[in-house]
Amino acid sequence: MRSEKPEYLKLYEFLRDEITRGAWPAGARLPSRRQIALDRGVSAITVDHSYELLCEEGYAESRPRSGYYVAYRSSDGFAGAQPQPRVHRQSTAPAPKESFPFSVLARAMRRVISDYGEDMLKKSPNAGCPELRGALAGYLSRNRGIEAGADQIVIGSGSEYLYGLVVEMLGAQREFAIEHPSYEKIERVYQARGVRCDPLPLGHDGIRSPALAATRASVLHITPYRSYPTGVTASASKRAEYIRWVSQGDRYIVEDDFESEFSLLRKPEDTVFTRSGGARVIYMNTFSRTVSPSIRVGYMVLPAALMPLFERRVGFYSCTVPAFEQYLLADLITSGDFERHINRMRRKRRREERAAAPEEATPSTTTKGG
Repeated sequence: MRSEKPEYLKLYEFLRDEITRGAWPAGARLPSRRQIALDRGVSAITVDHSYELLCEEGYAESRPRSGYYVAYRSSDGFAGAQPQPRVHRQSTAPAPKESFPFSVLARAMRRVISDYGEDMLKKSPNAGCPELRGALAGYLSRNRGIEAGADQIVIGSGSEYLYGLVVEMLGAQREFAIEHPSYEKIERVYQARGVRCDPLPLGHDGIRSPALAATRASVLHITPYRSYPTGVTASASKRAEYIRWVSQGDRYIVEDDFESEFSLLRKPEDTVFTRSGGARVIYMNTFSRTVSPSIRVGYMVLPAALMPLFERRVGFYSCTVPAFEQYLLADLITSGDFERHINRMRRKRRREERAAAPEEATPSTTTKGG
């Protein structure tokens, strides 16, 4: 059973939804902390936390000695002062120090061998072992706000393999729009499958609105958390623009959420899958950064309406991930070891961010993989 949400998250979601439905238009001054606290029956600290989240995600902005104002705009390509690019600083520590603790991993491996025994030698179901798919459904619900059944989750050997499944499922005759610049293997995998790609230029907060409006593509591949190699993060307004785009006709979005678990924000940003209701968005992520690059395991969450098409066109493929690795990841998630590691690394990165605050932020140089 899911734990009760803290009050600041409830208030944040209420304010966010009020802003996005237009109760407070762009530029409007939000109610004071005292007024919100009195109206909602919460503490001023709770209001502070909620407003900080709104500012971090681009729904609001704080003006010194003036208060909080709505920054979110529902219109495409809104005018006004151009905000600075949101750049996520990367830790300067060597990558091995960010890897999952080997002692914890080894202990989990021994548990899996003891608990599953010869069952590890059995063939995995085509979409993946139910243990991992079920564990992921719970994890995504708790941490990313993604409400999807285990039967909507497909396991595969990394994101590049899953890109190929998307093409076979939706059809190579479709044109795919991708961010420009972007992780080079995205375009290479699609082109290897015979897909025509339309590179859409990135702006300070995501794909430039005129390019998105002009594309003839019917599939849009985005990395809204942080696009590689630019480090650009899609603003709340831009994510809403993506959702409007996908709602017009026979269109789909592939949301590549690589490394978002290590966000420095107090709460991971809302996924496009969640904000859209998940009707036409395929959510994708991997364990290559959160556990180890040697764990070649990725997963995608399909809209329920796409499941019959998936089963008909690619459901016959055998799962490409060994059962042992699936049981191992399921154990790490259900035991809490996975989330404890994520929280540890986020605290570590926040400390490093504070220590480096006087320096000018630079774009990420993380090598994407998975």
